[in-house]
Amino acid sequence: MCYCAVSWLVVVVVVVVVVVLAVVVAVVVVLVVAVVVAAAVVVAVVVVVVVVVVVVIVVVVVAAVVVEQWWWW
Repeated sequence: MCYCAVSWLVVVVVVVVVVVLAVVVAVVVVLVVAVVVAAAVVVAVVVVVVVVVVVVIVVVVVAAVVVEQWWWW
C-alpha cells in the first residue's frame, strides 16, 4: 500500500514538473518570438525612414538642378 502511494506521488510530481517546464518553455518561446518580431518591425521602420529620406534628398537635388537650369535659360 505504501509503495503504491509513493509511486503515485512520484508520477504526480513528474507530471507537475513536466507541465511547469512545458509552460516555462512556451513562455520563453513566445517572448523570443515577440522580441524577434519587434526587432523586425524596428528594422522595417528604419529601412522605410532611410528610403524616404533618400528619396526626398534625390527629389530636392533633382528639383534644384532643374530649377537652376531653367533659371539660367
